[in-house]
Amino acid sequence: MHASGAESADLAASRGTIGIGLVVVAVLVVGLLIGLFTLGSRRVRRGDSPRPHPDEQPRTPEEGPVREARERREPDEMPRSDDRLLPHDLHGGSSGSRTGTSQDRPRWEEGGSGGFGSGGPGRH
Repeated sequence: MHASGAESADLAASRGTIGIGLVVVAVLVVGLLIGLFTLGSRRVRRGDSPRPHPDEQPRTPEEGPVREARERREPDEMPRSDDRLLPHDLHGGSSGSRTGTSQDRPRWEEGGSGGFGSGGPGRH
């Protein structure tokens, strides 16, 4: 059975209407998503603290800018004890190191490779 020309035209017209309807629905969904995103970002921005004024910005100390301090550190030895030691029992909770006795930077020995796998000949 073959469909007549009028029936096939009706089918084609209904498919076109469905396609247009899907495009309209897709555009509405995209518009809704964009609107919800905008609304959400405004709500989040309202909850943020306001930006600081120029007089509230950090200032350089009167002594001048803070400089980097370089020093060699040595680890503190672990005290020997029969009792269990807790972190707060060790030197008042300090970092576990002290200023080193020598502040000279270590240098590579002549003929040394400088590091493992650096490609140098190394010492034999």
